[in-house]
Amino acid sequence: MPDLVWFLTRRLFAALLVMLALSLAVYLIFYAIPADPAHLACGKPCTPDRLEQARHFMQLDQSTLQQYLNFLKGIVAGRTFGDGAAAVHCNAPCFGYSFPLARPVTTLITDRLPITASIALGAAVLWLLIGVSLGVIAALNRGRILDRLAVGVALIGVSTPSFLLGLLAILVFGFWLNMVPVNGYIPLTESPVDWAWHLVTPWIVLAILQAASYIRLTRSQMLEELNLDYITTARAKGASEARVVLTHGLRGVLVPVITLFGLDLGSLLGGAILTEKVFSMQGLGDLLISAVGQLDVAVVVGVTLFSAFLIILANLVVDIVHGVLDPRVSHG
Repeated sequence: MPDLVWFLTRRLFAALLVMLALSLAVYLIFYAIPADPAHLACGKPCTPDRLEQARHFMQLDQSTLQQYLNFLKGIVAGRTFGDGAAAVHCNAPCFGYSFPLARPVTTLITDRLPITASIALGAAVLWLLIGVSLGVIAALNRGRILDRLAVGVALIGVSTPSFLLGLLAILVFGFWLNMVPVNGYIPLTESPVDWAWHLVTPWIVLAILQAASYIRLTRSQMLEELNLDYITTARAKGASEARVVLTHGLRGVLVPVITLFGLDLGSLLGGAILTEKVFSMQGLGDLLISAVGQLDVAVVVGVTLFSAFLIILANLVVDIVHGVLDPRVSHG
């Protein structure tokens, strides 16, 4: 137990350092672009006096280091732009304020996150079930027709662009067969059935694309596991093939699969950009694309850092699961 606690402490500290370094890099990169947020918010005509007032109100007349420190302070304690009756307050955690949209970036993220989370979580369940199942089947039927079919499905998934598969799904199942909705999102709280029905096509499209990696990974890992000595011993003791595969073989496959799953889910929760655009769903990916088009730097920085936070959090969870499943990891 002390080893596991020390392992978790080290991982938490490392995750914090990575997040700080990444936030600094992202902030400097996006605020170094030629576009001036103050000039965009100044309006037309934008006189030098009005531009200076806008820069002061948005706290852009301070040094880069001070702006970054204000950004970090906003995440922890919130921040206020301007003063007096016209002041705008952004509650913690404040990832910035979108002056073009007149809303805190955190509010924009929380409004869009349920859509992206609905797409990501539903697709994740499907691609995990499909990928692991087909990978195990392929490994158990190595060189046979089922193995070749599973590998073929994986190759198609890896080589097919997501937007192409999404458009084909809309064309065939949405327009030609009229089986599923082609766009839009219904909140889960309004109607669970309509919520799932509007998401079933994005789920399947993402599952097909993502499952390809899991088929190949599970197949290769399962083939290695089935050739190990302890598997041969289990069979010699009379264990059934189902017990050998499900109890012994899958245990060795879990660690790499969990690693890949955590990273994929974390990155997808940050915004399924192409999928959201194809299916006209206004999630985080759509918010990011719109912000780039409007040069809304605050939203771009906020969504990017939030997505990075989810990926780092996913890495942390994966490390914790590894430490629990394999004590050798926490001892290292």
